[in-house]
Amino acid sequence: MSLHVVEDLIEQSIRLLHVASPKDDRRVRERIATLYRYQDVYDCSFTHFRLLDILLERGFTHRFELRQHPEYSGRADYFEQLTEFTALAEIDPEEDPSGWLEDGYVDPPHLYCDAGTALWRTMIQSGQITGSDAEPLAPAPLAEVVHEVVRAAEHAGDVETIALWHALGWHGITEDAWLDHPRDDPALAAIRDIALRTGATTFELVSGYRPTPAYYEDDPIEAWWFGDDTESH
Repeated sequence: MSLHVVEDLIEQSIRLLHVASPKDDRRVRERIATLYRYQDVYDCSFTHFRLLDILLERGFTHRFELRQHPEYSGRADYFEQLTEFTALAEIDPEEDPSGWLEDGYVDPPHLYCDAGTALWRTMIQSGQITGSDAEPLAPAPLAEVVHEVVRAAEHAGDVETIALWHALGWHGITEDAWLDHPRDDPALAAIRDIALRTGATTFELVSGYRPTPAYYEDDPIEAWWFGDDTESH
């Protein structure tokens, strides 16, 4: 799968959730966290700045002056010499790079941190993040988030986004969950219903993104997911 497709899908999904949700709906922060966690499964680029205003408004990302970093007084020379985007975590890219945003990141002249990271927790302890922004982060299950996204996409007339999520297959949006059949999960069943109702199952996508009928012709469960209602219950 093209990484650009994943990046664009996550960006559009966040935009849809933002538009569809009340400004005071703090759950959007958790939905954003879930979507970025999914994006991190792939070797994608850092894309936060594509929709930074939304991330700031929803309390997922927080912006500070550099001097507000808890280590600034002892490392002022280091912080002031930063002239480009820099992730502050000291990690070995040859090992596990997943925590590269844990200590925040700098895009001069500002310091940023995301909800749930080590720097975010430090900023809470120092009183620089307060109120609802300091509430524990509890990312929602991916299938539930995708259901909210495709529901918003249907309202917006965005059939492509529905098609992209549905074409990933039900295994692709259940993470580690185990099910006998996707219809047993209300979120998955609703995603399929929306995909069928909007014509997303036949929406033209990039070659190779959606499985061909030959992929699921001998698998009644997969056939059901992609629109075949002939499977016996």
